Amino acid sequence: MSKLHLVFGGRVKDPRGLEFADLNDLDVVGFYQDYGSAEKAWRSAAQRSVDDAEMKYVVVHLHRLLEPDAQI
Repeated sequence: MSKLHLVFGGRVKDPRGLEFADLNDLDVVGFYQDYGSAEKAWRSAAQRSVDDAEMKYVVVHLHRLLEPDAQI
């Protein structure tokens, strides 16, 4: 089974948290079949917004959501 990951980001209400200010304005970078590819995409997206403290990009482990009981 591939370990599906999602990379997305957007403006957050508080730079210390993960509450996005506008869900309609999220930047979906893409879906990736392994963590290494997702991390590379995340680093690239995060680097583009490094000077904006209110922009945050994250990697979501979708495979953990799809099969929460699976051993990883």
